[in-house]
Amino acid sequence: MATLTKEEILRIAHEEGVNFIRLMFTDLFGVVKNVEIPLSQLEKALSNQMMFDGSSIEGFTRIQESDMYLYPDLSTWLIFPWTPGEAKIARLICDVHNVDGTPFAGDPRSNLRRVLGEMKELGFARFNLGPEAEFFLFKLDENGLPTGELNDHGGYFDYAPLDLAENCRRDIVIELEKLGFEIEASHHEVAPGQHEIDFKYDDVLAACDKIQTFKLVVKSIARKHGLYATFMPKPIAGINGSGMHCNVSLFNEDGSNAFFDKEGDLQLSETAYHFMAGILKHVRNFTAVSNPTVNSYKRLTPGYEAPVYVAWSPSNRSPLVRVPASRGMGTRLEVRSVDPSANPYLALAAILASGLDGIKNKLTPPASVEENIFEMTQEELDAHSITALPGSLSEAVKLLEQDEVIKDALGAHIFEKFVEAKHAEYDEYRLAVHEWELKRYMSLL
Repeated sequence: MATLTKEEILRIAHEEGVNFIRLMFTDLFGVVKNVEIPLSQLEKALSNQMMFDGSSIEGFTRIQESDMYLYPDLSTWLIFPWTPGEAKIARLICDVHNVDGTPFAGDPRSNLRRVLGEMKELGFARFNLGPEAEFFLFKLDENGLPTGELNDHGGYFDYAPLDLAENCRRDIVIELEKLGFEIEASHHEVAPGQHEIDFKYDDVLAACDKIQTFKLVVKSIARKHGLYATFMPKPIAGINGSGMHCNVSLFNEDGSNAFFDKEGDLQLSETAYHFMAGILKHVRNFTAVSNPTVNSYKRLTPGYEAPVYVAWSPSNRSPLVRVPASRGMGTRLEVRSVDPSANPYLALAAILASGLDGIKNKLTPPASVEENIFEMTQEELDAHSITALPGSLSEAVKLLEQDEVIKDALGAHIFEKFVEAKHAEYDEYRLAVHEWELKRYMSLL
């Protein structure tokens, strides 16, 4: 999207009758926050003078250093098409800055900018992301609260009457297109009540912005249909969970795809293989970032098509990294372990830093795996030296603490606050008494 000037945004806001502007940013855990201002304060915001209390945001700052500023990214200006005419709302996505004007080290979006700067120092111009975020739709009750009842019992690529969310999904696509998204596909996923809408790749920062906007649109339009959309990785036991496959590619300063080599093995460049090797080396250690909730590990279990095993393939969909068939400008790697509960800015910073580590150290990936890994015995997995992702958030955080590359990709502030919060989250889960325990043990003991 072309960047508008401050004057153009002010003019458009008045001409379109915008009443309120949401200054949006993302907290440490991927939750979108916003400060809503009336139109009269827009010029102040566009001059980077809008202050907020950072100590009120978990993982940001202490109360004695709470003043922070929101710096709007002018390229993110858009007007929400579904708001009522009398309360027309626009938004700007912001970076968070300290009072001295420097980027705040705890801002995930600014942190991704920092890692992109390291990429550019290595001679690359652009890192693209094409995300595939899945979600579930549940019915709402009479009080507007989500129930445990799915909206349909369809399966992969089903349509009405089995896919009862077809109209909802279509309306989501319409609203996304109004906001400038280029939608590539929309369909029912494997599990009942599960859906996927894919939009075109973009520069990673813009793509992460789109993920956050996408979630907001999906939830808003679903509610208009009497449905609740959740990006929880595994809301129902016994069926597939939701992933967010990340298709990534690097581009050189001359605009060429750094992953493509017409003469290379599989027409992949050495850069692509080094980048892939870096991901495979670090993926177990950045899983706490790409799969950051207790619930994430209910999805990462064998038997439900989730990529549990650290391996790669040019076509096989059971390994963690796949190389889609497209070549030339479309050459890319698909990282399949990420789930939609991840903070996209942090997850992509970790993926990019891992790949760059592979490039800097000229790492070589293991041989590709063509067999269905899900059907392998433990002996066969060992023979291929295939390891598994961590089985719990606790294990994942411990692995994260051991990896200097990923720690550097997050930065000291984010790493410290993230690890502290995730240890606390797992302890809270560990100490809770769950419904399964009551059903299993109450009548026996």
